[in-house]
Amino acid sequence: MSEETVPQQGGSGQPKGLLQQMEELMAALNADLSALDADLQAAGDSGRGAVEEGRAG
Repeated sequence: MSEETVPQQGGSGQPKGLLQQMEELMAALNADLSALDADLQAAGDSGRGAVEEGRAG
């Protein structure tokens, strides 16, 4: 995962707690997985149509 997707700590000067860091990383991972799932669903739908056309002919 690229570093630019990891939220940077605020200007308050206090480091984030481990739990807060883990929650942010899990939220970022969840968003990435949701996007990947949507891409795979779209690719699967278009691929299924091509297979069905091949069987019909």
